[in-house]
Amino acid sequence: MKWLSITAVVCILSGALRADDTKSVPLADVAQHAVEQSKLTSPGSSPFHLRAKIVETTNPSSGYKAEIEEYWVSPEKWRRTITSRGFSQTLVVNADRISEQDTGDYFPWWLNDLVTAIFDPLPMLDEIRKVNTLLQKPSGAERSTTCARLQTKVGTPPAENSAFLVFCFEGSHGLLDSVFTPGYDAEFKDYWDFKGKRIARRLVIDPEPGTTIEAKLTEVSELKSPQEPMFAINQPTPSGERIKSVRVSEATARALSLLTPDIIWPTVRSGKTSGVLSMYVSVDRAGYVREAWPLNSDNAGLEDPARAQVMKWRFKPATVEGSRVQVETVLTFAFGTQIANSISALSDQEARKLATRIVEPRFPTGGVKGTEVKIQVGVSAGGSISGVTNPYNVPTDLFMVAANVVRLWRFRPYVKNGKPDTFSADIIFHVE
Repeated sequence: MKWLSITAVVCILSGALRADDTKSVPLADVAQHAVEQSKLTSPGSSPFHLRAKIVETTNPSSGYKAEIEEYWVSPEKWRRTITSRGFSQTLVVNADRISEQDTGDYFPWWLNDLVTAIFDPLPMLDEIRKVNTLLQKPSGAERSTTCARLQTKVGTPPAENSAFLVFCFEGSHGLLDSVFTPGYDAEFKDYWDFKGKRIARRLVIDPEPGTTIEAKLTEVSELKSPQEPMFAINQPTPSGERIKSVRVSEATARALSLLTPDIIWPTVRSGKTSGVLSMYVSVDRAGYVREAWPLNSDNAGLEDPARAQVMKWRFKPATVEGSRVQVETVLTFAFGTQIANSISALSDQEARKLATRIVEPRFPTGGVKGTEVKIQVGVSAGGSISGVTNPYNVPTDLFMVAANVVRLWRFRPYVKNGKPDTFSADIIFHVE
C-alpha cells in the first residue's frame, strides 16, 4: 500500500475549529465510526461472497482492468482471487497458514490500491489515532461532506515539496467519502446496506489527470455454507516467496540507486520555470520502476517528461529479512527550465465556451458560501485535461474537490494558426 506516516504532520483544518467547539470532534473518532459501519472484514462481520470488476472508465480498452472474487468467513479464514492482465493471484488464509499463488512478478499499485479500498477502506486508521486533530462533526444530507486536511513535507531542500492528506466524510451517517494521501487514495460511492453494514458499491481512483479507474461491486451476498475444501492449504507458501511491498523514505530509495541519471528538463510552454515536482514511484523486486504517478508539481507540464525518464531508472533489489520486496516511495525533484513557444491562456468564460462536458463540484460543508475556488488546468490538443495546478493557493480540501471534477471535463479543440493546440485556462467555481 502507498501512504505516508501521518504521526508528525502539521494539521490544517477545514474551517476555524476550536478545542471547545461543541461541533468539533476528533478525526480519530469520526474515522473509527466510518470504518465500523463499512468495513466488511472486521471481526464479527457476517461471512460474505464478493465479486468486483475493475475498469478504467476513461478508456475501457486500457490495461487497467481486473476481476476480484472473495469468500470470507472471518479475518482468520478467507480466499481471494485477483485476475488481471499481466498479474493474477490466489490468496488463501486459514488460521496461521497462508497460501499465495501468483502469475506475474509484480503486483501493480493501482490494483493493490483498489483491492485495499474494497476490503480495508481506511488502512491508516492506527496512524490517524495518533494524530490530535479536530474536524467539524459530519452532519446534514448525503451530499454534504466534512473534511480534515493535513500537510507534511517530502524531499529535502532545495527539492522540498508539500504532501497533503485529506479525509472526507459524508453528512448523513458519517460514512467515508474520500481519502487522498501520497500513499493511498479512493473515493467511495453508492453505499448500500448489507448485513448491518453500509458498503460502497463503487470505488474510484484518479491517479493522474485523464485516468479514472473504478472498482464496481457486482455481488455481495451472505456466505451461508462455506465449503471447507476451498480454504484447505496443503502446502503453505513461505513468507519469503510471497509478494510484499514496503514503503521507504526517499533517502532509502536513493541509497539503492543503480541507474538513476539526473532529469533533463525540457522547455515548457507556460507556467513556472523553476520549482519542485513530486511523484509516487513503485519499483518491482528486480529493481525496475513499474509505475510513476504525479503527486504535486509547480508546473504540471513537466510531469510527463519527468515520468518518462524515471520509468527508465533502475535500483538495486530491496530485501527484507533476506527476501526481495517491491518498493514504493515519493521522489521529489527541483527543476529549472525556460518557456518556448508559449501556449494560450484562456479565461474561465473562454474555456467554458469550448467545454463539451462540464462537471460541477460538491464542496465540503463548513465553507463560506460564495467563496471563489480558482484553479488552473492544462488542456491537450485533443481536448482532455493534461494537468491541474493550484497557483492561487486555494485551501487543499477545496482544491482537491475541484481538481477531481475538472479532470472529467472535455473540450472542443482550441485552434491556433489553423491547427488544434494545447492551452491553459483558469477555471472558477464558487462554494454554494
